[in-house]
Amino acid sequence: MSEDLQQAEGRAASVVELAQDLIRRPSRGGIDDCGPVLGVLEDWLAARGLPHRHLHDGAGELVGLLVEIPGGRPGKWWTLDACVDTAPYGDETAWSFPPASGDVVDGWLLGRGAADSKLAAAMFCHIAADLVPRAETLYGGLAVLLDVDEHTGGFGGARAYLADPHAARPAGVMIGYPGMEEVVVGGRGLWRATIAVHAPSGHSGSSKNVVGAISRAAHLVRLLDAAELPGAAAASGFPLPPKLSVTSFHGGQGFSVTPDRCDLNVDIRTTPTFDGHDAETLVRKAVAELDAELPAPAPTEITPIAAWPPFRLAENEQPAAALLHAATEAGLRVRSKTAGPSNIGNLLAGQGIPATAGFGVPYKGLHGIDERAHLAELPTVYAVYQRAVLELLES
Repeated sequence: MSEDLQQAEGRAASVVELAQDLIRRPSRGGIDDCGPVLGVLEDWLAARGLPHRHLHDGAGELVGLLVEIPGGRPGKWWTLDACVDTAPYGDETAWSFPPASGDVVDGWLLGRGAADSKLAAAMFCHIAADLVPRAETLYGGLAVLLDVDEHTGGFGGARAYLADPHAARPAGVMIGYPGMEEVVVGGRGLWRATIAVHAPSGHSGSSKNVVGAISRAAHLVRLLDAAELPGAAAASGFPLPPKLSVTSFHGGQGFSVTPDRCDLNVDIRTTPTFDGHDAETLVRKAVAELDAELPAPAPTEITPIAAWPPFRLAENEQPAAALLHAATEAGLRVRSKTAGPSNIGNLLAGQGIPATAGFGVPYKGLHGIDERAHLAELPTVYAVYQRAVLELLES
């Protein structure tokens, strides 16, 4: 690993330079045109002769870039994945530096996307370039997926990659989310739905009492909050319990009318012992109870929006095994972790593709104010990923 670390130290400045260029092209998901940030990557890849191509969604929108380095021997393909779109800036006046700064101050790379995940994208492009001179000796191949539709929640780049008939299906994916203390090998799944609650409309000053849609919806929220969910099931090997949250509540306007409709968003994080079917059953039970207790002219409507399975890799499953082994070889004491939030690993799990969803440099301000990534550990993180990739491609 010492030789790998020396090579990584030699690459660090170039990785940071590319990451700075990316941060300085705003690419907030669903807000900014991501053409400029992809242009930076395309110019860098083209200057080094790395094969790459655009990925488009079903509507023809550009949603990512795919770099493909084929080995000279038949074998499995593995993928490094990093998003180059970002979360919004939030209150820019609360930042102590410009969100698109890209400067390095006191060892920190500053700006939105520094942590999630423009530094990882720059690192993965360099690792792909390092493979080219030795590609003929490798088995299978390496793909680098650079997604610009991740923070929208659409994961358009990943979906386009998996749907591309010309792309080799990956045997596993390593996602470049930050954080150096754990290798994330799992995450809770999700089941999401919108709920439309109905009621007769009325005048707020009328002598006739009407249970409006807002009151009915508030009662439904109480029923959902009171619903019993199972705890973490130790026997399943999954360390987290399910969780239910009402995340949106909209209805009515003004003061004088009680509305005839109120809309809710419900987000349930699922586990192997409480899956999407269980989540939907729980919500439908609460809705049936609402409609029985407080009848309305129209039944409450449930519209499922998304369902992703939970996932968890054992430490001896690839690509988790290679990443954990490489971290140990680098002298790191990392633990495997199952994340509470869902991520692109859940989408891949739904396709039967194992994934790790995080190992990277230390960070602060992820998705918040003053996002930044610590650079002292970059050579070590680079060497770990490079060693893991080679372990997967050399056999």
